[in-house]
Amino acid sequence: MPSLLIADDHPLFRAALRQAAVDAVPGTDIRETGSLDGVLAALEAEPGIDLVLLDLHMPGNHGLAGLAAIRAQHPGVAVVVVSANDDPRVVRRALDHGAAGFLPKSSGLDELRDAIRAVLACEQWLPASLRASVARTHSSSHDADLAARLASLSPQQFRVLTLVAQGLLNKQIADRLDVQERTVKAHLSAIFERLGVRNRTQAGVVLRELELTDPARQLAS
Repeated sequence: MPSLLIADDHPLFRAALRQAAVDAVPGTDIRETGSLDGVLAALEAEPGIDLVLLDLHMPGNHGLAGLAAIRAQHPGVAVVVVSANDDPRVVRRALDHGAAGFLPKSSGLDELRDAIRAVLACEQWLPASLRASVARTHSSSHDADLAARLASLSPQQFRVLTLVAQGLLNKQIADRLDVQERTVKAHLSAIFERLGVRNRTQAGVVLRELELTDPARQLAS
């Protein structure tokens, strides 16, 4: 039976996704988490997870950075992005960065079930209401290049990049990853070359380009 990880910080929506998964593929092994750290920890602990349903704006995840992290560190895992932001440009960017599908939070149970079945069958999935608009939305050359550069990083290099973007120093990164400081320096040299940047600040900016505004916060403000 397939294994699925629901990653969303809203209990009611997690419950809806769980019900949809149970209906779509009876017997599916389902886990849940409410943060990006929880996602990455679960994927490290359970290498057999087949699919992640990933909220774009849960704690620790600010847009497409979480998607990029999962694709870099666990390329065999399919990821369906879940978001209240169904702007076709956002959907196109998610697909460019390796998402196997996109689920608006307004989706009904039928759509949730269809999406889970399709992606577990190794198909890309979009809701019917978005297919035409996303097809008309072309990838920007900058975004396509950014996706390719990030995809060229090894899993450990992506971890180092994430910690650099958080402002950690080499020694702190070495302690966090349990490696030698010279190993971190070697990773940084490779990261700078692959991303086409000169220093840590520029490398951090590259990762922050994946951030997206949370529509819920916009409405709240």
